[in-house]
Amino acid sequence: MIRFLDILFSCIGLIILSPFLIIIALLVICTSRGNIFYTQNRVGKNNRDFTLFKFRTMKINADKEGLLTVGMNDARITKTGHFLRKYKLDELPQLWNVLKGEMSLAGPRPEVRKYVDLYNEEQKRVLNVRPGITDYASIEYVNENQRLAQSDNPEKHYLEVIMPEKLKINLRYIENRSVKEYFKILLLTVKSIIS
Repeated sequence: MIRFLDILFSCIGLIILSPFLIIIALLVICTSRGNIFYTQNRVGKNNRDFTLFKFRTMKINADKEGLLTVGMNDARITKTGHFLRKYKLDELPQLWNVLKGEMSLAGPRPEVRKYVDLYNEEQKRVLNVRPGITDYASIEYVNENQRLAQSDNPEKHYLEVIMPEKLKINLRYIENRSVKEYFKILLLTVKSIIS
């Protein structure tokens, strides 16, 4: 049932939002040098890599300076990128990932291979389901970038504090995964963005 809802909502979303997506694409390309989209290998269901799509919010080659975004004052983020990130609009191209079956609208956020390789056996259970555009952990850690910016060692803080906590939250979701929880995550995400 969840896969059916993913296909239905991603199709509707891509059709209805297509004019808006074109406007965002034009903003990205007109306000900074580089591609419209940012692509990155992430780890999906059954520990398989896939290419995740986002609107580019950083200067080109910014990921070579680190995988974590540290605060909204990160110098690598473009002016348009600040706006897109604030309202999570950079994530909209992932509707294509959902339609392709690589992601779900709701589920554990997909991580990069570098960090997945550090998961213990229990944590690897998050790879039993499709990763999502949004999840309870993303809602709980909506201020993650700011928290990292306040740390003396952002990557260490992410690996030792934030990542384990987010994985615990996602494991609880997997144990109680249902259509009801699916809709609850989507509604909480909309509420979080609006507030």
